[in-house]
Amino acid sequence: MSRRASGPRARRLGLALIAAALLAGCATGTTEADPGAPDAPSASTGTVATPGLSRAPEGRTPDGTLLVADFGSDTVTFVAPGRDGSGKDGAPIASVEVGTAPYGLVVGEDGRAWVATAEGVAVVDTQQRTRLALIPYATESGPVTTGEYRGGGMGIALAPDGKHVYVGVNVPGEDGTVEVIDTATREVTGTAPVGMRPFDVDVSPDGREVYATDHDSFDVTAVDADTLKTRRMEVAPYGTEGGLGSWLKPHYAVVRPADGKLLLPFEGERLAVLDPRTGKVTIERMTANTHQHGATLTSDGTLLVVGTGPIGSDDEDPSLTVRAPDGTERVVPLEGPHEDVAVSADGSTAYVTGGFTRDGYWNGITVVDLDDEKSEPVRLTAGNRPLGIAVL
Repeated sequence: MSRRASGPRARRLGLALIAAALLAGCATGTTEADPGAPDAPSASTGTVATPGLSRAPEGRTPDGTLLVADFGSDTVTFVAPGRDGSGKDGAPIASVEVGTAPYGLVVGEDGRAWVATAEGVAVVDTQQRTRLALIPYATESGPVTTGEYRGGGMGIALAPDGKHVYVGVNVPGEDGTVEVIDTATREVTGTAPVGMRPFDVDVSPDGREVYATDHDSFDVTAVDADTLKTRRMEVAPYGTEGGLGSWLKPHYAVVRPADGKLLLPFEGERLAVLDPRTGKVTIERMTANTHQHGATLTSDGTLLVVGTGPIGSDDEDPSLTVRAPDGTERVVPLEGPHEDVAVSADGSTAYVTGGFTRDGYWNGITVVDLDDEKSEPVRLTAGNRPLGIAVL
C-alpha cells in the first residue's frame, strides 16, 4: 500500500492508528456477524446443483473458461468468458463443491485445480468438473468458519515442475504456516513457519524458494523448497505504525521472471520491489491512488493490479492498473470493489473478481480489454463472492 510522504500519508496513518482492529478492513478480527463453526460439508465429490448451471459435465470444459473460488460459499464456479473472451453473453456453466470458504486457487498443466479452503486443499478435475480429494491441513487453525478472518488456506501456488503445491495457512491471531503438498500422493509432506495471514504465496522461477506475503506482520517469508528453512523480510513502505489496525500492509505479490524480484503494490502510490536474495526493497511510483489487492503479470511483463477502492477521503475509486514494463501506467476505472485478477493466454483480456475480502463485494467478474483503451469494461455474472481466479 504505497503512500505519499506528505499530507495524504499522514492522514492515512492517523486513520490506521485510530481504527480498531475489528473495523480495519485488513486487520485481524471479525468482519461479518460471527458465522460460528459450521460442520464440515460432506466429503462426497461431484458437481453441485446450482440454479441455471449444468448439474453434470457435458464433454470437455472449453479452453479459456474461467474458474473462480466462491469465498461466500463452498464451491468453485466455472464461467464461460463469452464471445472471444469479451464477456458478452458469458455465464456460469457449473459449480463444484470444494470446502468451506475457498480463497485462492491454482491450476496445473494437467488440468487439476488446487483450491485453498477453510478445511483443506481441494483437488478438482477441471475437465470432468468433479472434486477428486480434500487434503486436510497439518496446521491446527481453529474451527472451520467463514469470512475474511477465517483460519485455513489463503494464498496457494504450484511449483514450476508441478510436483508440489504450496499453501499459506492462516492461524487467527498467530503466525501462519506454508504447507507443502506432494501432487502425486496428495499428502502434506512438510510445514514451514511464516508470518501472520499469508494472503499470497508465490514461487521463484527456478522453484528453489517459496514466498509467503504475510499481511498482518508487514513482511514476506522466503521458504527454501528443499530444506524448508525460512527467512523473513520486512516490506513496509509506510512503516509498521498502527500494527494490526493498519491498512498499509502487503497483500499480493508477483515474481518477475526476468530477475526473480517480487513486486508488491501499495495503495496505488508505491510499488515495492523486493530482492529476495538481499532483502532490499526499492520503491517505484504508482498512480492509481487507491487501496490495492490482487496482482498478476502478463507474458510480456505488463503488471496488472486491482484497486479495491478508497480507505481515506483523498483516495480514488476502484480501478485496474495496467503497468507496462517501462513503468508507464494506464488506470482503468472499475465499478465497485474487486479483489483478484487473471489474464487470458494471449494477454489481451483481464478478468477481475468482485468478491473482495472485505464487505461490499458483488457476485461477478469485470472483463477489461487490455488492447483497446477506449472499450468499456464488461460485467459477467459469477459465483458467490468470487475471489481467486484462473483461466483454464
